[in-house]
Amino acid sequence: MASETLEALREFAADLAWHAGRLTLRYFQTGITPDIKEDRTPVTIADREAEQVMRRMIEARYPHHSILGEEEGETRPGASHRWILDPIDGTKSFVQGVPLYGVLVGLERDGEAVVGAVSFPALGDFLTAARGQGCQWNGRQARVSQVREVRQATLLSSDAESMAPRGREAAYRRLAASVRLVRTWGDAYGYSLVATGRAEIMLDPVMSVWDCAALFPIVTEAGGTFTDWNGAPTIHAGEAIGTNGLLLEQVLNIIRG
Repeated sequence: MASETLEALREFAADLAWHAGRLTLRYFQTGITPDIKEDRTPVTIADREAEQVMRRMIEARYPHHSILGEEEGETRPGASHRWILDPIDGTKSFVQGVPLYGVLVGLERDGEAVVGAVSFPALGDFLTAARGQGCQWNGRQARVSQVREVRQATLLSSDAESMAPRGREAAYRRLAASVRLVRTWGDAYGYSLVATGRAEIMLDPVMSVWDCAALFPIVTEAGGTFTDWNGAPTIHAGEAIGTNGLLLEQVLNIIRG
């Protein structure tokens, strides 16, 4: 199993996201009440059970790989392969019965994010990517848009009110004033819109590694960029900017003021 190709690992990641996504639908729009974690974010039985399903599948197939999940922490730190799981990205949307939530599966190999799978089960949308193999969206090739000017771009964020506590409000306001359209189609869904050419810029002033690991290969293999707010490609910065690539330098210049 250690020598499996990226294509095989990509297919397995897709299987993980599909099974976990199907499980979440059992609870979606059923009025479940979330618990509130110490960081004041919600978690539901669907989050916990979806992560457990993926962990069992990984343990059965790749018992020497590491697993890092939002809800249950990390096993086998230091392994060459690390699966990074966000069982429900957008739990607030999920709890509200809004379908813009996703199941995120990323794989790091030797510290580099090389495989991603994202399922939006309530929408029937599915994206996968592996390094050097492009990004697939519902079975067809996904590509970022060819918009070359910020003034023609669509800018997304998960929550504009989250900018100020992170010292990013002025930068966000400058960028928002420069684009054609601003919307809050956020969380992983926003990055999927960038990867599929339906938006050009997605901003988050705070991100965990499980928010980023699946999205990095998906956005970059679609031809875009996934970076921190300084333009460095990474999933470990605690923040993120996704762009169609053509606009990255313009975006960075604007947010730097």
